Amino acid sequence: MNYEELYQNLQPDQKTLKDSLASLQKLYKAVCKETESGDLKSLIRDLNTMKESAGQLAAALENLEDTAAAFDARAYFENGDFARQMLVACEEKGVDVRGEFPIYEMFPYKVRLDAENQDLYLDRKKVQCMRPQSFVDTVKAGQDKLNKASFNASTFVNELSDAYDLALLKMGKKDGYDMYLKNLYKYLAPMSRFRKDYDQQSFAFDLARLYMSDTEETKSGKRYQFGPSRDQSKAIRILDKEGNEQYLATIRFFEAEE
Repeated sequence: MNYEELYQNLQPDQKTLKDSLASLQKLYKAVCKETESGDLKSLIRDLNTMKESAGQLAAALENLEDTAAAFDARAYFENGDFARQMLVACEEKGVDVRGEFPIYEMFPYKVRLDAENQDLYLDRKKVQCMRPQSFVDTVKAGQDKLNKASFNASTFVNELSDAYDLALLKMGKKDGYDMYLKNLYKYLAPMSRFRKDYDQQSFAFDLARLYMSDTEETKSGKRYQFGPSRDQSKAIRILDKEGNEQYLATIRFFEAEE
């Protein structure tokens, strides 16, 4: 199954619908004018024409309904056609994607397919969409918007440093300690309502922008360094300037002369 085939099949009746509506709107204005002026002959003629256009509109609506209802949306999701076509669209539009059915990552978004209910989730938001190309366009537009949004790397690294210092106090550690970024995130967003507005994917996106920035130290003069981990589950996947994936697991702050 392919939604693009359905899309093409719907086009002729959609055009009829559009043309009929335009004709009816034009005729309606004429009828109003003829009624006001008393042009009864023209009024009767245009009313008959309106009936014809209304009949064409009704037929187009019925055809559209029948064609759309005949598309087996459940099978489209369950047999994997939607997912396969989504991945093809990602490749065509240059959207990086990782994962496998039903969970995918299109950095910085998480995508989940609910085959049973034919629902699509972008992070926690349900997206009503059966067309893979359209969904990938939505993801691409969101990524472009995020990339264009202002970002102050200096402010972010200072916030990271403050959270890092707080975590050190709680853990009884000293500067230079390699702290897991996923643990540090909990100090940046300590309450569930904060995490709702600033989730881990948003955190990962900010880390990526810091990683790609020229900011090397905090306002107090401390430098920072990201580190890896042998345990990939502890790492946060980001994309660098070239679109290559990098895995950041830890961060440490230390005095510049260290």
